Amino acid sequence: MLRFILIILVVVLYLVITLPVLGILALLKKCGVKGAHTVAQAMVRAEFNLVLFCTGSKIHRIGLENIPKDGAYMFAFNHLGAFDALMLYSTIKNRTAFIAKRQIKKVPILNWWMLVLSNFFLDREDMREGVKMILHSVECLKNGISVAIAPEGTRSRTGELAPFKEGSFKMATKSGCPIIPVAITGTNVLFENQFPRIKKTNLVIEFGKPIYLNELSAEELKTIGAYTQNKVAEMLAGHNKYTK
Repeated sequence: MLRFILIILVVVLYLVITLPVLGILALLKKCGVKGAHTVAQAMVRAEFNLVLFCTGSKIHRIGLENIPKDGAYMFAFNHLGAFDALMLYSTIKNRTAFIAKRQIKKVPILNWWMLVLSNFFLDREDMREGVKMILHSVECLKNGISVAIAPEGTRSRTGELAPFKEGSFKMATKSGCPIIPVAITGTNVLFENQFPRIKKTNLVIEFGKPIYLNELSAEELKTIGAYTQNKVAEMLAGHNKYTK
């Protein structure tokens, strides 16, 4: 419980102290200054690394060489819990936007940070929101901003990998951007399994080789969700050596 309280204090203090900077970054982003996103993401990355440090967990980051420094990509990750986003944002240096659930939009100050970072709040029950999400994502990708999404649609309550929804990959097929499969292990053990306590554990995040759509067969393109899911499953199968 002490770790949980410490993390809450760290996050609240950060949000309050950086509020003036957030206002400046929001103004710069509105004026079309690309550097606003880069600076905001660097600040968030530093904060998330501090939060992860406070958990006392050991973090294994694998396959960083598979993340190209240039261009925009779709990061497709398995979803276990709230700390998935921290694992990704604390690692990725590319300008990246997340597809997040609409409920987060109600969190004061945090929602402003997410808007500066070009994140999109999705109502999974609204079909029109799905169309808006695709359009927003394609626009981000065209502007050189990568997009991160959990194609399962919601977090896995059992820890088992659920089927990837094919519709989640329309942003990639419409924009032609490569897909980077991402496998995450341990975030549910860290938090969700004993909410509201924080349990230090071994966390693993692994990035697979980019999937280039023009190198796939017609059948593979037709089931790109299942194809990417298999890549993530293969990586997850090798994480046991890090979590023992």
